[in-house]
Amino acid sequence: MSAGTPAILAVDGGAAPLPRRNGELVFEAPWESRAFGVAIALHDAGAIDFEVFRSRLIAAIGRRGGPEPDGEPASAYYACWLDALERVLLEQRIVSAAELEARCASIAHDWAHDHGPPPEHGHHG
Repeated sequence: MSAGTPAILAVDGGAAPLPRRNGELVFEAPWESRAFGVAIALHDAGAIDFEVFRSRLIAAIGRRGGPEPDGEPASAYYACWLDALERVLLEQRIVSAAELEARCASIAHDWAHDHGPPPEHGHHG
């Protein structure tokens, strides 16, 4: 991870900490690490502002009733992470709603053929 990465990992002030086990980040499924990596890469490239992302993450966690409402801490947390990322991408016009929907549909189709059901995807038009 780059020098800018630690700042994005400091998700405090209302958001739950990143899921960890023995000090290491926990990803239950490949999509979780990919969503995490995309957000980190966009932050490191200066494409998204972490404070904006963090506020969307806090809101997403609040809408779900906490970081682990179903007893699946990593999956629930990264579903919130993905929701926040999608909202920021749309709000900052990095992608259009149509582009996001098309890409999510393509990923879901490919994923279903390789791994079973994909992660939840919100509609933030």
